[in-house]
Amino acid sequence: MEVPGLAHNITSPLSPCEGMIKDLSLDAIQLCERDGSKSQDGSISEMEELPVPQNIKISNITCDSFKICWDMEARSKERITHYFIDLNKKENKNSNKFKHKDVPTKLVAKAVPLPMTVRGHWFLSPRTEYTVAVQTASKQTDGDYAVSEWSEIIEFCTADYSTVHLNQLLEKAEVISGRMLRFSVFYRNQNKEYFDHASEVQGNRMLPSVKDNSGSHGSPISGKLEGIFFSCNTEFNTGKPPQDSPYGRHRFEVQADALFNPDTNLFFGDFYCMYTAYHYVILVLAPKGSRGDEFCKQRLPALDISNNRFLTCKQDEGDGGLVFHHAQDVILEVIYTEPVDLALGKVAEISGHQLMSLSTVNAKKDPSCKTCNISVGR
Repeated sequence: MEVPGLAHNITSPLSPCEGMIKDLSLDAIQLCERDGSKSQDGSISEMEELPVPQNIKISNITCDSFKICWDMEARSKERITHYFIDLNKKENKNSNKFKHKDVPTKLVAKAVPLPMTVRGHWFLSPRTEYTVAVQTASKQTDGDYAVSEWSEIIEFCTADYSTVHLNQLLEKAEVISGRMLRFSVFYRNQNKEYFDHASEVQGNRMLPSVKDNSGSHGSPISGKLEGIFFSCNTEFNTGKPPQDSPYGRHRFEVQADALFNPDTNLFFGDFYCMYTAYHYVILVLAPKGSRGDEFCKQRLPALDISNNRFLTCKQDEGDGGLVFHHAQDVILEVIYTEPVDLALGKVAEISGHQLMSLSTVNAKKDPSCKTCNISVGR
């Protein structure tokens, strides 16, 4: 398939969408910069004979690609040599179109059989709403273009990371996970009012809530998976949980085997950082057969509970009890998908400080970090 060269200073009728797309790398699709007004030499001219795309359909949507097709009238169809595709994030749709006459950059594709795949992680992000419009074009012998009117505007939303993308994140996280340290308890810090409410209103139980939007933008668990966040990292010199926490001065501690045992499945959820040297790995613990377990089986890479680089549960060769280890060089955020009875552990006040700056609530991932990003939309 012939790929058109990179075109510059090409103009067309005003785009129906606002925005800018750069650094595109696509099969049979190139980047074409446009001016805000028609050029004096008519480098692109309008020809009514060219059919306007109708009934645009978007399908096979992933986090960084989609397929597009449309219907066209038969007239002058054989003269079409290219398609111009105007793709923009939806939040730019209502910007002030009278502020300036700059027309956004568009994609120029050879007129290949439809449906056509549009793919590019430099401009398509997961879980993002976009608008798209299309026009047909005919390249003239002198290099100029004749174009149709723009089609109607269609809206769509890109998808979450697939397990393929999550496995790429998993592999990157394994590289920096470090050696394994032994631990014995999971813990959760909150303010006193949280635990009072759990005791007095929720039947002495901590209840799952929907995960916030912290971490990778394409994470399939953000805003969807219900669970309770726990920590398990220990201090290197003491082997015990740290006395500081960003989430509150009261801590619930529970023996590790109450949440993590051979009847529990373990899943990898995410790998990210927040513009700091610290890196976070999100793991999910789900009792086998639970609703959370079924949710994760469809979306997340499963880990062997006795043999992985982040969190393990093994049977001691001596007394037959369970032994637990966590990775030293990443901060683990463990989501348990079921309610937890406070009677399983104890609540006590910590002696350290509440370090609010270390909170990861709705934390945005650093898109420039080479350690924890992969080559798809961030």
